Amino acid sequence: MNKNMNSSIAVLLLALWPSASAFVSPSATSCSLPSSFRMPSTSTQTLFMAKSKTKKKKPAASSGGLKGFGGSSKSSTKATAAAGSIDRSKAALKFYNYLERNGAEANLKRVGLGYFPLQIGPSEKDIIQLRGVIALRDIPKGEPIIEIPYEMAIDLGRESSDPTLPATSFLQKYCVWKSDSDGPPSDKERGDYFAMLPEYLSSDCLGSTDFFSDEALEMLQSPLIKEETLSRKDLVHLRYERDVETMAEMSSNLYRWSEEEVATESHLQWASWIITSRVLTVQGPPESGIANRLLIPLIDMCNHDRDIPHILTGRAMTGATLKVVAGVDVKAGDAINISYGGSVEGNDRFIQDYGFLDGGGSKERGKSEVAEAYKIVARKLTGRNRALTKLTVDDQERALEALKATTLEEDEEMLNSGKITNNDERAAIEFRIGMKKALAGLL
Repeated sequence: MNKNMNSSIAVLLLALWPSASAFVSPSATSCSLPSSFRMPSTSTQTLFMAKSKTKKKKPAASSGGLKGFGGSSKSSTKATAAAGSIDRSKAALKFYNYLERNGAEANLKRVGLGYFPLQIGPSEKDIIQLRGVIALRDIPKGEPIIEIPYEMAIDLGRESSDPTLPATSFLQKYCVWKSDSDGPPSDKERGDYFAMLPEYLSSDCLGSTDFFSDEALEMLQSPLIKEETLSRKDLVHLRYERDVETMAEMSSNLYRWSEEEVATESHLQWASWIITSRVLTVQGPPESGIANRLLIPLIDMCNHDRDIPHILTGRAMTGATLKVVAGVDVKAGDAINISYGGSVEGNDRFIQDYGFLDGGGSKERGKSEVAEAYKIVARKLTGRNRALTKLTVDDQERALEALKATTLEEDEEMLNSGKITNNDERAAIEFRIGMKKALAGLL
């Protein structure tokens, strides 16, 4: 789950819901985990704390780690390689301190937050900096990359298909920090983590169909996505009226977005997107048979790559450790990505839940004109993969018929005309172009 996202970023590696070991893979209808930060190599660099005025020695390339990080330089980032850079902004440094205060300091010897250049267009100017997690040293296959104590995660309760319930809990905690209102000290302590989440109405969340205009929803040419999006908005509306608005009227300290403003329905919509895009579903104790929804700092900042075999493991129980274990050898300077949706979800889910279109995993990029994330949806619509298809024949026929409203050539001409400037509308056209190409390869 942050990043500067717009409609052109169709190849984003981004918010999450991986499956592995004790982690539970989400279904298309269940409440999901990032966005990406829904956010943004060969050698590494240590960031040293300015404890004295003595001259600091230049760090050796082999001495990875962020323990001892300190004051930021004039630039918020420091280059570590041609491909990546370490984030040393004030917000990042506070987050590193937050990890250290809560028993996760060992991670700072292995990883940090970083920026990676991402090509989003044909020219040299079409490059953005995508924030994610960067390796500070070589990490062999089988070794932990990230280790977070369960107690550091925000446990939002049992898994269910409704993201609005945990969203109310998260929003209340977030408001305590944001408005500095009365509340549990633990919520204010999490402020350095909250500050790293995608902001309300940032470009990250606006990439999700939850925030699309009515016109953009129509331009998707997907009645199934439109109907689910509107249903999700209805859930937010009902939850806001029943819980947030009522509780805010009962207590002046609850759901205070600022001193002057109570959290609105739009704020709850954002909080629900945070849940959908960033929460990991993690199994509890072996004998319990239950799974809980967790926000896990640092792990939820890993970007998406469906081809990455890193393993997420751990349990939602006291004393447990939630881990990302290297599925392949990691080199210093590498981006630490994980696979959202267990590598089985398509772009119908990505554009709704995470706010981006998956342009292909690291192994497939450049080898196929049509990304696997589109092919997955095409196979569902045509019944080619019954293991994944949960659609009725009527739903399949409606979805296929809607895509016939325009031709592929007309869509490409429209996208390239320069007349479509709204990001949500451009993303909608990119989605239907990808779908038509994927269907052409099957039919």
